[in-house]
Amino acid sequence: MTGCAALGLEHPAVAPHPTPTVEKSPSPKPSSTAPGVLSEAQAQAALLTVADLGAPWTATRGAATWRDGVLKSTSAVPECARFLDALYADELLGAPARAAVGLDDADTDAQLRFQVTAQRPAAEVDRALAWLKTIPQVCARFTATSPTNVLQDVTVTEAPLPAAGDARQGLHVTLTSYNEDGEPSTLTLDVAAVRAGDDAYTLVNGGLGDVANEATQIAVQLGALRLADVRKRGRVQV
Repeated sequence: MTGCAALGLEHPAVAPHPTPTVEKSPSPKPSSTAPGVLSEAQAQAALLTVADLGAPWTATRGAATWRDGVLKSTSAVPECARFLDALYADELLGAPARAAVGLDDADTDAQLRFQVTAQRPAAEVDRALAWLKTIPQVCARFTATSPTNVLQDVTVTEAPLPAAGDARQGLHVTLTSYNEDGEPSTLTLDVAAVRAGDDAYTLVNGGLGDVANEATQIAVQLGALRLADVRKRGRVQV
């Protein structure tokens, strides 16, 4: 993958950790943010950029059409419905994003959404990660209904992630529907949630067809490195 070459990485499972390139955040302004909580500037500085992934990734042109057309689905299975809701709302760890960025793959129309979540106690994040770990068993395969009342066959499997952060969970999700001629259409999602110390981040890399798993792996690695760098800069400023 071009992004891997740009970073000097091979497959993340054996690659050395790359050194993140973080733009220096503006001088901190007086804030009522509690000690230990990322400021807005720090959360923004921790986000990935187009340069991190390289071509064919570009700045997003807006929310992918499949978000409302396919992902905003419901299920009669309560736990699976809860998972779909969290996935659509970008609240996999049970909290809204403090900062978020979207990147588009110009070649495949896939979209990667990376988020630094709002500050939560590490124990709560770990409970959310433990819940996500149960989804491949509880919701290995189930039926969902799209906003246009199209039935979808949904599968969820556990997905390996690089050893980034202190705790993590990866999932591979597909939502498949069929047209009147019996031809399938599949939304594929790589999902990752990671806790790195007192911080946490999530990403969803999805598209109608195959998605570049290499981008998912690189983003997971860089997310932890970027947060560590932001925290280090914060300590130096103090």
